[in-house]
Amino acid sequence: MSSRRLLLIHGACAWALPLAAPAQPGDAELVAVRLWPAQAYTRVTLESDKPLVARHFITEAPERLVIDIDGLTLSPRLKELVAKLQANDPFIASVRVGQYQPRVVRLVLDLKQSIAPQVFTLAPVAAYQHRLVLDLYPALGAKDPLLALVQEREVNAAAAAAAVNDELGQWIEKLPQKGATPPSSPALPSPTGAASAPSPAASSTVPAVPATPPTPAATPPGRRPRVERLIVVALDPGHGGEDPGAIGPTGLQEKDVVLAVAKQLRERLLEQANLRVLMTRDADYFVPLHERVRKARRVGADLFVSIHADAFIRPQARGASVFALGEKAATSAAARWLADKENAADAVGGLNKLAVRDEGVLKVLADMSTTAQIKDSLKLGGEVLTQIGRVGKLHKAQVEQAGFAVLKAPDVPSILVETAFISNPEEEAKLRDPDYQRELVEALAKGIQRYLARRPPLKRPVA
Repeated sequence: MSSRRLLLIHGACAWALPLAAPAQPGDAELVAVRLWPAQAYTRVTLESDKPLVARHFITEAPERLVIDIDGLTLSPRLKELVAKLQANDPFIASVRVGQYQPRVVRLVLDLKQSIAPQVFTLAPVAAYQHRLVLDLYPALGAKDPLLALVQEREVNAAAAAAAVNDELGQWIEKLPQKGATPPSSPALPSPTGAASAPSPAASSTVPAVPATPPTPAATPPGRRPRVERLIVVALDPGHGGEDPGAIGPTGLQEKDVVLAVAKQLRERLLEQANLRVLMTRDADYFVPLHERVRKARRVGADLFVSIHADAFIRPQARGASVFALGEKAATSAAARWLADKENAADAVGGLNKLAVRDEGVLKVLADMSTTAQIKDSLKLGGEVLTQIGRVGKLHKAQVEQAGFAVLKAPDVPSILVETAFISNPEEEAKLRDPDYQRELVEALAKGIQRYLARRPPLKRPVA
């Protein structure tokens, strides 16, 4: 019998009889297992008191991800992973665990689709001990959820240009045949939605537009009015997944409340026909800081609003704050402390540094921020701060500045909103209250809309 066949039989027998081997001196002990499903990717985390070493491979027909973990014995804690699997997980169909060899546990994930896995370890940080992380991303070639927004923007711009040309043609057909001066033609949108003036040669051959042009036909029932310029607002609910953010006295987690507020704000902004909204995350999963910025730039976002809930060592601290990027030093020691705390989210949430090859990306475009971006961010922050101050107490009466990594998109006005102090018992209760959440969402929406009304976005290429 061949050695390969013997190996397969051995593996099958070990799998059929997943009997735990006695723990050996030096074996790691699992302290927690967690599973974070999302459309973007699913994360599996094994937390232990000692570092784990793992090897993995993928099988086809059926598709499975197999992970062998050294220095570990089967335990009830590991079996909890089976119970944590949700039926709607986009990537994992089922989970199986077994003692493959003495001191080697085999974890098998039956897959729903092809994946590009990342398996890495994280050193202890904050409240976490050693972590073995399995990130299941869709395989290359899978549908990119960001493309829909990019394509809609391009299609809308092209349709708007065609509609303007059609209207101009209709006007021309109804004009007098002679004796009039050339018209002042309407600006025609470019493929990216920006207006461009007609050439002088074209104007000299077009008859005059009548003083009162014909009224365009009404929009058919059930159809949205034509929009000549789509405005994209990126909403960034802070933290997520392994990173809970700040936690209130009764256990309310920052990542949960800011996601709820961001989802409501998305629906409120979408009431305006020319607005589209990108969510950097729309479920409970971790998104690295540089990836939040990259998502916004990729869809050509016109604004970036990061939503958080503040915390401090003293429960008396209270009030909302708005921050913009600081070009040099922070405007206060508190702003600098908060920026340092928020910038540590990658370490807590679990950034796979091996997957980020460019060290410059880890700095989140630190050297590309511009004075113009900061100036516009301060104006956006001022509008939002004014509106928030009408529904609750402000911690600071002006927009503060500091080196927040998530605000460093060089061409996107960006602000970070601390909605309240979740560490304050009264403000934690307000953040949990649906009525207050609606007031807060309305204030945020009004601030964004007032800024856009006063400073309509100009053409900017999609990154």
